[in-house]
Amino acid sequence: MDNTQMKFCQSCAMPLESEELQGTNADGSRNGDYCHYCFVNGNFAKEETMEEMIESCVPFVSKGNPWPDEETARKSMLELFPQLKRWKK
Repeated sequence: MDNTQMKFCQSCAMPLESEELQGTNADGSRNGDYCHYCFVNGNFAKEETMEEMIESCVPFVSKGNPWPDEETARKSMLELFPQLKRWKK
């Protein structure tokens, strides 16, 4: 898959680089919008606010992949997440 077709989880923005990373619908089929951490058996794995999701993601994305530190990661996610399907108002 080239970058022009790269899909991202519409909840946490994790790249969905392979089908195995996709979440599952209630019927067990793959869900192309959300990752397996966020969406399981047709439901979000955790009911949380966008801000809570950002805080739970910060430790995983702030060590240089893709952001250099927690402050940069938090600021970037605060800009990105409102554009994701789950958090659009």
